[in-house]
Amino acid sequence: MTTGSGRTSLVETARYPEDLAERYRAAGYWTSETFGQFLPARAARFADRTAVVGRDASGTERRLTYRELDDASARIAAGLAEIGVAQGDRVVLQLPNIVEYTEVLFAVFRLGALPVFSLPAHRASEIGYFCRFSDAAAYVIAAEFGGFDYRTLARQVTAEMENPPTIVVAGEAEEFTALDSLRERDPAPIAEDDAESVAFLQLSGGTTGTSKLIPRTHADYLYSVRESAVICGVDEDTRMLVALPAAHNFPMSSPGILGVLHAGGTVVLAPDPSPDTAFALIERERVTMASLVPPLAMAWLAARARSDRDLSSLRVLQVGGAKFPAEAAKRVGPELGCTVQQVFGMAEGLVNYTRLDDDEEILVHTQGRPISPDDEIRIVDDNDEPVPDGTPGHLLTRGPYTIRGYYNAPEHNATAFTPDGFYRTGDIVRLTEQGYIVVEGRAKDQINRGGEKIAAEEVENHLVAHPAVLDAAVVSMPDQYLGERTCAFVVTEGEAPKALALKMFLRERGLAEYKIPDKLQFVDAFPVTGVGKISRNELRRALAATLKN
Repeated sequence: MTTGSGRTSLVETARYPEDLAERYRAAGYWTSETFGQFLPARAARFADRTAVVGRDASGTERRLTYRELDDASARIAAGLAEIGVAQGDRVVLQLPNIVEYTEVLFAVFRLGALPVFSLPAHRASEIGYFCRFSDAAAYVIAAEFGGFDYRTLARQVTAEMENPPTIVVAGEAEEFTALDSLRERDPAPIAEDDAESVAFLQLSGGTTGTSKLIPRTHADYLYSVRESAVICGVDEDTRMLVALPAAHNFPMSSPGILGVLHAGGTVVLAPDPSPDTAFALIERERVTMASLVPPLAMAWLAARARSDRDLSSLRVLQVGGAKFPAEAAKRVGPELGCTVQQVFGMAEGLVNYTRLDDDEEILVHTQGRPISPDDEIRIVDDNDEPVPDGTPGHLLTRGPYTIRGYYNAPEHNATAFTPDGFYRTGDIVRLTEQGYIVVEGRAKDQINRGGEKIAAEEVENHLVAHPAVLDAAVVSMPDQYLGERTCAFVVTEGEAPKALALKMFLRERGLAEYKIPDKLQFVDAFPVTGVGKISRNELRRALAATLKN
């Protein structure tokens, strides 16, 4: 694959071993469809049906039919091509839940360029890395959202780059390229792509440093989308509320935006997931399905008793991103009047669902079973030996939509995957007799703060950059609402900085707000192991134990 901009081509193509690829083709999992073809094909079939409902960057409510969405994306694609974005180029998308997100996403796909998905919460540290590491040709933002000016962020990021991407802004662009200025073009042709080539780069939850980039192919991801839509009962009458950030893998494809559009349904974009906002949209738009992380699901449950909104259209509430407490799962049916569907998956591939006709015991107490009959699962001990049935162990997986390696990360891939291609998820799970997964915890040094994954090492690296900090260790602490919060133990030299000042230092370094430690605890020294060795893993465990005392 080459690029028209002279930038580095995407070397990692995420090819599967040919024997497995042939099996997946023969089974019909992989087809020749690409994401460039995806929307035009649905627009031809569902032309005048409503595809997307939401606000745009100006705050104006918009409703786009499939034909209108396809036409807008085709014209924006032509505009992007005119400013130098070519097939194979990477485009960092950092847009909130606004209608322009869908227009730009499919415009990039139409060109055969590769979206690099980032979240509205990301700041200079993450965005600068994504732009540099992916060698992005363009960076697309909203002017402002949630009281934050993304143009300021764009200036900060590009000022530090030798070869900065072109900045495209939804809303008032100031010195950058206005998205609206790209609309007045004849529709761009659909790029010819190999369905087994990389379609986009997702972000990993990462346990070491900044997020790894996950190369997903057209064939593998569209298989996951199609099967998710079937499993979740998505059809033309589905009206799905997207309340989580749209670029998250969960609301993107499980079944998410793509699954709903695949089936001819309607995507309803919520500017925020609060009960007040969401309940009003459910009532007005007759939403039938929504997906949340556990803390938000519990917030909805808490708010239901004091809300008189009509939620009778809601049939399914999906909960994923972290383990949903069984006691909370039991309340969904009686209090929200819909079926709970547990979802356990990862941007690297494997997705598990409880089925809508499962009995309550399974719906409440498990995190589902895999999409595909060719999803291979191993549950092993620390030595990669299989554990007895029903015993917790490390989850390893490979299959027709699980990646074979991270983008441009050979050293990490050597440990993240087994020699025969199984992905080490870092999850501790057990398998029920019926083949359902029950999540018991995490093996990796990763904190799951309400569904947002935080790599302890990344935050530690920022902390020790402070001149008064000698060392830092970030650990999780249990939280009834978020599941886990973060606590940073800090060893300082001389007078310790104030906690607020240290948090401000992290913000000034461009760290996303959700990664700022919830608690800072200053200590004289770190504990050591029984043999006097300071092990990062043992250190975190020892410090975490002090939080429980």
